[in-house]
Amino acid sequence: MSDYFQPLFAERIGGAQYGLSTAIYKFEKIKRAKAAAKAAHPNVPLIDLGVGEPDEMAFPEVVQAMQTAVAQPENRGYSDNGGPEFKQAAARYMQRVFGVEINPETEVLHSIGSKAALSLLPACFINPGDGVIMTTPGYPVFGTHARYFGGSVYNLPLTAQNNFFPDFSTVPGDFLKKAKVLVINYPNNPTGATATLDFFKRTVEFARKNHLLIIQDAAYAALVFEGKPVSILQVDGAKEVTLELHSLSKSFNMTGWRLGFVCGSALAVRAYGDVKDNSDSGQFLAIQKAGAMALDHPEITEKISAKYSRRMDQLVGGLRALGFKVAKPKASFFLYCPAPKAVVQDGQRLAFANAEDFSQWLIREHLISTVPWDDAGAFVRFSVTFVAPGGEAEEKRVLNDLQFRLSPCSFEF
Repeated sequence: MSDYFQPLFAERIGGAQYGLSTAIYKFEKIKRAKAAAKAAHPNVPLIDLGVGEPDEMAFPEVVQAMQTAVAQPENRGYSDNGGPEFKQAAARYMQRVFGVEINPETEVLHSIGSKAALSLLPACFINPGDGVIMTTPGYPVFGTHARYFGGSVYNLPLTAQNNFFPDFSTVPGDFLKKAKVLVINYPNNPTGATATLDFFKRTVEFARKNHLLIIQDAAYAALVFEGKPVSILQVDGAKEVTLELHSLSKSFNMTGWRLGFVCGSALAVRAYGDVKDNSDSGQFLAIQKAGAMALDHPEITEKISAKYSRRMDQLVGGLRALGFKVAKPKASFFLYCPAPKAVVQDGQRLAFANAEDFSQWLIREHLISTVPWDDAGAFVRFSVTFVAPGGEAEEKRVLNDLQFRLSPCSFEF
């Protein structure tokens, strides 16, 4: 049947060559390496610091709200572009957490998670030949779908020299002329960098000057370790040129629930709603009602942040003791640091070609999983969402084990 299907595939996913490539995606390499390491060392537990999602369930009160809503017959049908309770709760949340006024009728709509929103939004704005400016390393979904529509992407590198902020002045003038959208993500995955209001002001100025729509992926916005959460919509005039995406996945331990919201420019929100209405039938109303309950209790996020901050302190301390050049981020659950160039262990020196090479060695030799990034320098991302069901005592045991496993190693940077 492959001969039958091969000429039918769209060029956007490979056309007649679809499925014939032997290239292995980074995360598939990690998955395979973990499986091989566990098979080779069945009695050694894998320390998974590469997981990019919460390690615990949603809070009991949110689960209870879901259970109650599931039993209500009025929640059984299609929700289309969302129920009023969730939109109202989202507006209250934006006011309470960020001090931003949002009209629940016109300036916010639910999403089936940020990934779904990022995949739908290019249909609202991208025509063949249009440009999108995105940061790298980063989440590629918007750019992938923009290319599906015939658009092109310019990647702005996030470097340590610029504190992991994009340098807008480096975007070529020819590309700016065709660019329509600027996609940013702060607090940032994977770097952990946190935006300031000054950066957001400069971003809004750049967008206005170049007639761009800003899409700010704020999935980690409220997971802060110091100071208050920041929204780009706090900047005067930002709402006129911005869509901000919020997610309950990370902030409320609701990853698999697939719920978030898009807010900002009323006309852009409306366009998103039109495309969404022709793409899905909305998230289950019971999930939306449970989500509304969560949004009305931002103290849940504060408790989650306190746990991640505690874990981050120990992880940073342990890695520093091993020679890693790391600093605690101000938000998110990611720790991003330069990958070693080499290691000396048992009198043998091994050089690493890049961050992926180091990451694979770490899994293979020590059953420690991380995520490598070689997009803008050789970096490795640790996550503090590792599983530790015994509470603080288990957290300490896991991180002490990490340091113990690597203590015989001398790293070169």
